Amino acid sequence: MTRVLEAGRREARSGETRSVVVFLHGYGANGADLLGIADVLGEHMPDTAFVAPDAPETIPMMPTGYQWFPIPWIDGSSEEEAERGLLAAAEDLNAFLDALMVDEDLLPEQVLLFGFSQGTMMALHVAPRREDAVAGIVAFSGRLLRPDLLADEVVVRPPVLLVHGDADDVVPPQSLPEAAEALQGAGWKDVYAHVMKGTAHGIAPDGLQVALAFMRTRLGYD
Repeated sequence: MTRVLEAGRREARSGETRSVVVFLHGYGANGADLLGIADVLGEHMPDTAFVAPDAPETIPMMPTGYQWFPIPWIDGSSEEEAERGLLAAAEDLNAFLDALMVDEDLLPEQVLLFGFSQGTMMALHVAPRREDAVAGIVAFSGRLLRPDLLADEVVVRPPVLLVHGDADDVVPPQSLPEAAEALQGAGWKDVYAHVMKGTAHGIAPDGLQVALAFMRTRLGYD
């Protein structure tokens, strides 16, 4: 049984929603953590609404923090618990995306996923295994989970933009080329990358600018 994900929202500035960007936040954050970016992006994407669901699980001792799945080296959970959490969260996110498209009367190619850290891990895991390809994936400061299974499990190959800071001390910068190699090895044609110089675990202005250009192209603005 899937869990319902609560989500914040910014409406399309034009008043007419022609596409939606779904923000997927990182471990210990919540949807509101990324939703502020919509105030910057919305100026350049007036027909796009932005939604930001909270991950399905709360974190003990973090009243406003959520996780998509446990992380063993942070919370002491087992690898089995992390795997079960990932698969359960994937079902939750798929159900959220399905309902979103019905409610908004949108096609998959009108929906784009924007992940950060653990949210990137979710985006890169879920989107390739869906029946229909979303418009694209913006993947900040995360990594590709289960790369050895991707080639056998991939269904669709939406364009991917990988962005990472070269001073990231949370998720190693090497995660970017490793993800790119695995995606290309599984048959991806459209994989793009940008390294944010001198940036730690975060989203720098240059990375956001590259992401905006990618999103505008994928959602039909350019």
